[in-house]
Amino acid sequence: MVSSIPIPRDSEAKLQHILRTASQVFAQRGFAGASMRDISRATGVSLAGLYYYFENKQHLLYLIQNTTFTFVLESLRLRLRGVHEPPERLRLLVLNHIEYFLSHPNEMKVLSHEEDALGDPYGEKVQAIKRRYYALAREIFDSIAAEGLAPQIHPRIAVLSLFGMMNWTYKWHKPGVDPDAAELTAAIVGLFLHGVLPSGPEPKHMFREGITAGDPR
Repeated sequence: MVSSIPIPRDSEAKLQHILRTASQVFAQRGFAGASMRDISRATGVSLAGLYYYFENKQHLLYLIQNTTFTFVLESLRLRLRGVHEPPERLRLLVLNHIEYFLSHPNEMKVLSHEEDALGDPYGEKVQAIKRRYYALAREIFDSIAAEGLAPQIHPRIAVLSLFGMMNWTYKWHKPGVDPDAAELTAAIVGLFLHGVLPSGPEPKHMFREGITAGDPR
């Protein structure tokens, strides 16, 4: 159930209130299953008031995604100012992403589940921001690789796998049970750079010919 929150009077604060609450509604019911009337009831804003801010439900979803990606990207750029060491830039990339989405799980769920719900022109606008975010992450990875600190795999696979680890935390992370953002960041960076195998020679028995994951032999 969506909690009842007092409606801010300031126009920008009211818009953010709507976006935050609408994210909760979409996370619970899905984009297709939620109506503007559902959003109106949850936010306490009349339908007429909603249509003052949004042309339609697609426009509302676009603003949720656009606002989220823009905030995460700009926040990361601010954190990276004056930081030149590749490992620290990687840590800040992960920390920035994890901190935001642990505190905004509904937005993370909406971004993950409703990625293909936007038609153009909204979809292309969101994709443009995502491409800028990926490009910055790729730049950080390339600097890590240049120092011989990165996994020896295709850069695109490496960066998208990193995003996969970060994005999936909303599915399992339980506050008070699982690590906080700083500890979780250290774990993700460690897994990304070093994997789960102990340091030293590879345990060859794990890679015998014909033995694969899930193979009972």
